[in-house]
Amino acid sequence: MPARGLASLVLLAAPLVAAAATDDLTESCRRLQEGSNPYFGTRLADELRAELSSNPANPAIAAELGSELLRLGDTAEAIEHLAAAVRTLAPPAAERPTIPEWNLALAHLQRAEDLNCVHHFDTGTGSDDGTTDQAQVDRSRRSADSCILPVTSSAVHARPEHARMAGDLFLEMLEEGRPTGPWRQRARWLLNVARRLTGDFPEGVPARYRIGDDTFASPPVPGGRWRNLGPELGVDALDLAGGAIVDDFDNDGVLDLITSTWDPCGPVTAFRGNGQGGFEDVAEAWGLGGQLGGLNLLHADYNDDGRLDLLVLRGAWLLEEGRIRNSLLRNELGGDLGQFVDVSEEAGLAEPAYPTQTAAWGDYDGDGDLDLYVGNEASEAHRYPSQLFRNRGDGTFEDVAATAGVSNLRYAKGVTWGDADNDGDLDLYVSNFGANRLYLNDGGVFLDVAVRTGVTEPERESFATWFFDYDNDGDLDLYVGDYRDQATEVVASFMDSDPGVGQPLLYRNDCGAEPGCGGRLRMTEVSRALGIRRPALPMGANYGDLDNDGWLDFYLGTGEPDLASLMPNVMYRFDGRRFEEVTFAGGFGHLQKGHGVAFGDLDRDGDMDLFHQLGGFYPTDTFGNALFENPGSDNAWVTLRFAGAGSAASGANRFGVGSRVALSVEGPDGKRTIHRLVGSGGSFGGNSMQLEVGLGDAVGITEIRVTWAGSGTNQIFQDVEPRAVYRVTEGAEVLERIDQAPFRLGGDG
Repeated sequence: MPARGLASLVLLAAPLVAAAATDDLTESCRRLQEGSNPYFGTRLADELRAELSSNPANPAIAAELGSELLRLGDTAEAIEHLAAAVRTLAPPAAERPTIPEWNLALAHLQRAEDLNCVHHFDTGTGSDDGTTDQAQVDRSRRSADSCILPVTSSAVHARPEHARMAGDLFLEMLEEGRPTGPWRQRARWLLNVARRLTGDFPEGVPARYRIGDDTFASPPVPGGRWRNLGPELGVDALDLAGGAIVDDFDNDGVLDLITSTWDPCGPVTAFRGNGQGGFEDVAEAWGLGGQLGGLNLLHADYNDDGRLDLLVLRGAWLLEEGRIRNSLLRNELGGDLGQFVDVSEEAGLAEPAYPTQTAAWGDYDGDGDLDLYVGNEASEAHRYPSQLFRNRGDGTFEDVAATAGVSNLRYAKGVTWGDADNDGDLDLYVSNFGANRLYLNDGGVFLDVAVRTGVTEPERESFATWFFDYDNDGDLDLYVGDYRDQATEVVASFMDSDPGVGQPLLYRNDCGAEPGCGGRLRMTEVSRALGIRRPALPMGANYGDLDNDGWLDFYLGTGEPDLASLMPNVMYRFDGRRFEEVTFAGGFGHLQKGHGVAFGDLDRDGDMDLFHQLGGFYPTDTFGNALFENPGSDNAWVTLRFAGAGSAASGANRFGVGSRVALSVEGPDGKRTIHRLVGSGGSFGGNSMQLEVGLGDAVGITEIRVTWAGSGTNQIFQDVEPRAVYRVTEGAEVLERIDQAPFRLGGDG
């Protein structure tokens, strides 16, 4: 059994002793693994093994079995069967390679990753028969630079044989004139990637196919390259695509890390920050071991008790098989139980279950508690409505989507709340595979104004989305990722080709700070004009301020299920005028498929660090998560923690989600105002709820103006000292300063 299959058995052990509340999740794990599911199912591989044993000379069966084993993670046996098929089947004169030879090259590349990046043995040893000695695993250490472009010397494969074979196969295809067209561009890209991984670049790539080092040049990042501390800190848990959250779940003043995986047999993971630079694995202690699967995670205080709860979203991409319930997990850390408790059924969120990976919390009705919108995946064959769960204030919810007019009935991939028209209530944007929607809130009833507002694109396929004020003018702008099938265009863009379309879209809100926008809400698409030009296939995505200059930047986790889609994740930095890609200079160009993206000040030094959940869609495509440490800058900053009065006091929700903050600062060049929206950021990854604001070269904060969501309470605090942490309590006359010492990540803890 391959090492990954062995890991699956270990993961399966936890649900066997789980509480009854998660028994159904264990059953979903079994059903999806034992069936014919195209992502996780093992039935076809079992059937093909039986066929091949009866007809061992049939290359077509061997090729199909090899492809199935590659998907499931048995790369060693996959190579054996695919190589046999390639030897027997003559390559046709076609524009694309045969499936066996293409998959054989991918199998070698995946095998190379397993032996060098996933386990990355310090000893340089390890068997090549699909098994792993446990003593070697205990001594293993993944390189922090593994699979990050440009490839550094520490990331060159210690065991290069499989990556070298993959490169040889891609080169052979190119030299023989197969493939042509888009497949030729992808083969050229993968040839260059393989040769860099083996240290055979540039000599191993003929000049006519070579992609030079200048391709991976990018403007410098203030402070320099960010270090991936995931392996060093032990938070690089191996999993598939999933969500990521950075926040303080045990209320000790230190941020923690929580991730999920869409592997139906993989549990939620949790790492508690110990305040000394280290992290402790607390998934079991916090009661999360039985929470299996989940392509995305959200966090919010739904019951107004001052503790952040969790929502696990399930079933995305799986159509009818994806009717697996979501989990609402009430945070009782520090209470009698000291764990997260699954309250999905009693809260009214368990049924009906529809496939989803996107949801958002917001107080749309202004009553002081958080409501929940869940964007479900509907199609002509599967009429799954999206759901708007109104919070009753007693721990339960009711679905009012139909009466509120937000059932959507499209294939939702991202949702976000924000007051787009500055009228004091929250509006809703839904990013779909199909035309997108902008629902304006009119007293709890919504009207889709996406067409007249100009925000339906990209109509074919879009993904993660968020509201933010990128230009600091007092209104909320809109980001939405373009997710059309364009992997070839992505790699072509690194070969001096401008595809012209397909880049993430940024809509500038032309409302200004005018309340209600004067009834003239209009948004203008400005991405290419501001320097956002490259298609990226972004899945997970979020925003933060890399260098505390007061302008918001964003990071895109890229990829698609196809194993050939190895493309760097992308970082954009905004300087107040244009966005620049700083991917490679900053050390962010990870080749692994990127999902949940979360920013937060993990070491309490005043700048935002970055946690990135990595992993693909097939069992073979696991990877360890990354934690990038911010190298810091000289810019000023302030951190604000919010304490709303709560619904019982006719106040705002406890963590101030949806509230707006304007900070007026003064520096050597005069005054400026920085605008921020309180919340977790994007729709695929959760930033810390504390508001971490870069102030640039400011020497003082002349005023902080807070407008609380829901209650509409306005507060003004004047002459605030920067480089400090404050608690903002709704109704209080002064800010409460919180004294806390920074620490070094990877320190004595």
